[in-house]
Amino acid sequence: MRVVYNLEGLACASCAAKIEAAASRLEHVEKAVVDFSSSRIFLDTDQTDVNALQAALQETVAAYEPAVVVTQHFTKIEKAKLMTLRNSVFFLGILSFAIALFVPEGWARSTLFVLAYGLAGSEVIWQALRNVKKGEIFDENFLMAIATLGALLIGEYPEAASVMIFYRTGEFLQSLAVDRSRRSISALIAIRPEKARRKIQNSTVDISVEDVGIGDLLVVYPGERVPVDGRVVEGSSTLDTSALTGESLPREIQPGDEILAGSINLQGLVTIEASKLAGDSAVSRILDLVENATANKAPTEDFITSFARYYTPAVVGIAAIIAILPPLFFGGYFADWFYRSLVFLVASCPCALVVSIPLGFFGGIGRASRQGVLVKGSNYLQALQAADTIVFDKTGTLTSGRFSVQEVTAASPFSREEVLEMAAHAESASLHPIASSIVRSFAGTVDQSELTELEEFPGFGVRARWRGAEILVGSRHLLQRFGIELAEHRGQAGVYVAKDGAYAGSIALVDEPKEGAKQAVQSLKAMGAELVMLTGDSAAAARQTGEDLGIARIRAELLPHEKVEELEKIITGKQGKGKVVFVGDGINDAPALARADVGIAMGALGSEAAIETADVVLMNDDPASVGEAIETARFTNRIVWQNIVLAFAVKLIVLALGALGMASLWEAVFADVGVTILAVLNSTRIIAPKRRNRARTV
Repeated sequence: MRVVYNLEGLACASCAAKIEAAASRLEHVEKAVVDFSSSRIFLDTDQTDVNALQAALQETVAAYEPAVVVTQHFTKIEKAKLMTLRNSVFFLGILSFAIALFVPEGWARSTLFVLAYGLAGSEVIWQALRNVKKGEIFDENFLMAIATLGALLIGEYPEAASVMIFYRTGEFLQSLAVDRSRRSISALIAIRPEKARRKIQNSTVDISVEDVGIGDLLVVYPGERVPVDGRVVEGSSTLDTSALTGESLPREIQPGDEILAGSINLQGLVTIEASKLAGDSAVSRILDLVENATANKAPTEDFITSFARYYTPAVVGIAAIIAILPPLFFGGYFADWFYRSLVFLVASCPCALVVSIPLGFFGGIGRASRQGVLVKGSNYLQALQAADTIVFDKTGTLTSGRFSVQEVTAASPFSREEVLEMAAHAESASLHPIASSIVRSFAGTVDQSELTELEEFPGFGVRARWRGAEILVGSRHLLQRFGIELAEHRGQAGVYVAKDGAYAGSIALVDEPKEGAKQAVQSLKAMGAELVMLTGDSAAAARQTGEDLGIARIRAELLPHEKVEELEKIITGKQGKGKVVFVGDGINDAPALARADVGIAMGALGSEAAIETADVVLMNDDPASVGEAIETARFTNRIVWQNIVLAFAVKLIVLALGALGMASLWEAVFADVGVTILAVLNSTRIIAPKRRNRARTV
């Protein structure tokens, strides 16, 4: 099983990597993943006693970060306090350094610089000593301590103090940026309701949302969040669903409408009937996906983590060579080459990469979630940016799935009323959208007690025994399977009806494209993506939808396994390294969602199987969000690679200049802390969500 703990107070990216490695070695732990961006650790374990596991983890964490507390329950992250004891000591160091700049040369000036160094750098030196004692040598604390102590030894007091102050300033600014990112995801997680008002006769009782049962009547006042998924039974209002779907415009609700937990009631008093338990509600599903998304790291993240593990010891070795070999074999002053090695050490810290890259992906996932797009891991976000072929299901994905009967035809001796009555009774027990539409269009009353047998053929239709007669309702293939000849149907979606082995007639239905479907197709084509439609509907219906939306490549009348076969052909027939995305909503789409490079499911009305199988979930069921998800993924990827190129370019230049004696510790600190700050600030650009501008109907 997977257990998630919060690491309250985690502020060191390299320490996070060490905690991750140490936690992976704990008994009963198969795998550990620390997400520095959200201060959480994910443990795959067979340990059922979570309290014992937490105690063991706390002991492990304390060895690296004594101030970090391991907790089981998420607490909303508040804005970081500036005036802490730690920051106060650091600010005194800055004050001492500033005073020293105005003191004449002499012992007083040197003393003030050393004092500034001690106040600003004591924490770094102490952490480096603790790590060395545990055998953890090669980290930024060790590199900074060695470099600045070396500067003190050769009498460079101002430089040693200024480097340490600049380093701590960089850490401080970095922590503010990370804190901003953490609070953004904390605000999202805070949408989970905690209380509900259960209606008992003419009064209400406040209860925990976990105590709500299916069928309970709950009262929601204006300004309150809907506690669980349910159906409105009394009252009308408007809802703010932006936290769930990314939709900024309010949604009107009336009795009979379905509403989702986490929505905010904006106006009237409404009473709802709970349809799901708290743990199964839409808001819980969203938060589970978002909270666990960062456990699946992108290949770039894994590479940087592994790279830093070998890179830091390598540069320490090179720095030692720079300090020792040239004075011994090529002449020159030891102090000069020693200073060059110090510059090399400071410039080599991989902080910019270790911090900014996970933060970038974390920001991308957070940005997408506020747009109503839930990405289950940064690995899927990275794969999504390479998407160049988008395969759509039709019904419920590109179209609304709410069919309406357009025409009923009858073969002699049957009437159209008889055809519709037979079809409505046979389909009355089915949950398929077409079945619901047929039942809804029947003007009479459906009496299920007249049904004595019912058999469903997934992907084909149903066979029922009604009033003693055998009724077949479904596709042309179903009737042909039973040896029944039928007339060709020219409607959009053909449903054929037979009674006792004789063809009775057909029903034509219309399924209109969703509002955002055409825009989705246009935006994806503008991105250079190839579009394909795979559907189980009739060829005529698929062709009509394709013409309406502008999709030319269509395969229709496919069973679930045939969808996977067609998807397999698309994937194996691709040229190049692009990814194939499949977008669907039904349980029959689950196999294709699993086979695609990235599976995207409709989350509001989609089946549980599709949502569980998919890598990305669209909570607003809007196909236009597919393009927005790809846009967010590509933007995130651009930011991540900007940070990688910036960090490597600056570091390589300063490392080379330092080795040649053409750079000082100031340039080295900029290559480390300065680039880290720039990279982190660049990553925070992802966090701000991009709002849609197109008009929508409420």
